[in-house]
Amino acid sequence: MVVRAGREFLAIPGPTTMPDEVLRAMHRPALDIYSEQMVALTASLLADLSRLFGTTAQSYIYIANGHGAWEATLTNVLSRGDKILVLESGRFAVGWGQVARDMGVDVEGLKGDWRRAIRPAEVEARLRADTAHEIKAVLAVQVDTASGAYNDIEAIGRAIKAAGHPALFMVDAVASLACMPFEMDAWGIDVAMSGSQKGLMAPPGLGFVVANDRAQKVHQTAGLRTPYWDWTARGGPEHYNKYSGTAPVHLLFAQREALNMLFDEKLPNVFRRHQLLAEAVRRAVAAWSEGGVLAFNIEEPAERSNTVTTVTMADPAPLLAYCKNNCGVILGVGIGDLSGQAFRIAHMGHVNAPMILGTLGVIEMALQALGIPHGKGGVTAAINYLGESVRA
Repeated sequence: MVVRAGREFLAIPGPTTMPDEVLRAMHRPALDIYSEQMVALTASLLADLSRLFGTTAQSYIYIANGHGAWEATLTNVLSRGDKILVLESGRFAVGWGQVARDMGVDVEGLKGDWRRAIRPAEVEARLRADTAHEIKAVLAVQVDTASGAYNDIEAIGRAIKAAGHPALFMVDAVASLACMPFEMDAWGIDVAMSGSQKGLMAPPGLGFVVANDRAQKVHQTAGLRTPYWDWTARGGPEHYNKYSGTAPVHLLFAQREALNMLFDEKLPNVFRRHQLLAEAVRRAVAAWSEGGVLAFNIEEPAERSNTVTTVTMADPAPLLAYCKNNCGVILGVGIGDLSGQAFRIAHMGHVNAPMILGTLGVIEMALQALGIPHGKGGVTAAINYLGESVRA
C-alpha cells in the first residue's frame, strides 16, 4: 500500500519547489529582446540582485547554473599560475577550487572537516604566513549543501582584514542567498555568486555574479578572461551584450516574479521564516537521534545551516526509497564523502510550515515502518517549537 498521489514534493536542496506565481510568470509569449520592456526588465533584475547581495556593486546575469557562475568569477579576476586559497567545509568550495585548478590556477586548500565550519582564526593565521602575498584570492561558501555547514562569512571577512592581506574574498552564496542575511559590502566580500534554483525560487539556468571596485580593478589584468564570461563586455551600454547573446526571456520573467515575492514578504521576514523552519527540523532530528542510528553531520549546533540539514546514518537507501515511493516525498541523498552515508532535508526557498511538518511526518512514518531505531516524538518536538515561537 502507498499513500502517495498527485504531485511529488521535493525536499531536496535544489532545484527547490517553485511558487505557482513563478510558474505562471513564464507562461507568456516570447518578448522582443530589443524592446524597451526587455531593457527595463534587465535593469530591474540587476538592481535588485545587487540589493539582495547587500552591495552597490555591479551585478551580472549568466545563462548558466552555479558551476557556470563559478567559472565566471574565476576567469574575470585570475591568471594562469595565480595562487588561491580554498576554505574547506564540505564539497562545494573544494569543487570551486577544482574548477580553478583545471583552468591552470595554483590551488591550496585550507584543510577543514565535513563535520564543522571554517575556523576564521585558521584563515587569518594562513594569510599572515603568506608574507609575500602570493595568494590572490580566498574562496569560501556560506552554506555547503553537502555537509550542511554554515560558515560565518562576516567573521572570515574580519579575519582576512585582520591579516592585512590583499587577497580578494570570493563567496559562493548559492545555498544561502535570499534565505539568510548576506551583506557583501559590510563583510568585505569582493566577488559573490549564486544561482536561481534554491532560495531564489526560480528554475535552474540563471547564474548571478557581483563584483566590487577592487575586483573590477584586478579584472583589468586578468589573463583568464574569455568572451562569454567577460565583465567588461557585459557591463557596456549595449543590452544584447548583457547576456552575450539572446536573453533567457522566460527565466528572467520567472526570476522577476520570485524577487517580487521575496521583497513583498520583506527580507527580515524571509530570513526569520527560514530560521524557524530550520530549527523545527533540527528539533525533530535531535529527537530521532536518541535512537543511536541517526545523527547530525554538523556537530556544533551554531554551525548548522538554516537551508539544509544533513543527517548521517549507515544505510539511508531504504528510508529514501520509502519516502519517495510510498509517500511522494523526495529527500536529498548524501553526496561526496557522505555518499551512501547520509540523507538531506532541505528547508529553503518556497517552504512553509505544512511543507516542513509534512516532510518530517513522512520521515518519522518511514522510520517506524522500516523498523529503524529512533527516538520518538520528533514531529511533536518540531510542532512544540513552532507553537512556542509563532505566536497568535
